[in-house]
Amino acid sequence: MCLAVPGKIKSIEHLYDGKVRMAKVSFGGIIKEASLEMLPDANIDDYVLVHVGVAISKVDEKEAQKTFKYLEEIGELGELEDVDNYLPKKE
Repeated sequence: MCLAVPGKIKSIEHLYDGKVRMAKVSFGGIIKEASLEMLPDANIDDYVLVHVGVAISKVDEKEAQKTFKYLEEIGELGELEDVDNYLPKKE
């Protein structure tokens, strides 16, 4: 089974004469590159689900926070650095 993990788009580059859109996506402080070819309307600060280096759908911030909360509960946040910024605010 594979998971798609939510991350926040930090920057977008256009490569190969503008034909390919790549994003730098933050996953709790770890930055990875992801293709935006499946999401032509994705923008900086959007949350996206990324699977094997491809952003496959946009999600709202609340949904991304819920996913990070679930990952925290099962102890799967691993090496994420600033994950507190991604978790729901404690009341």
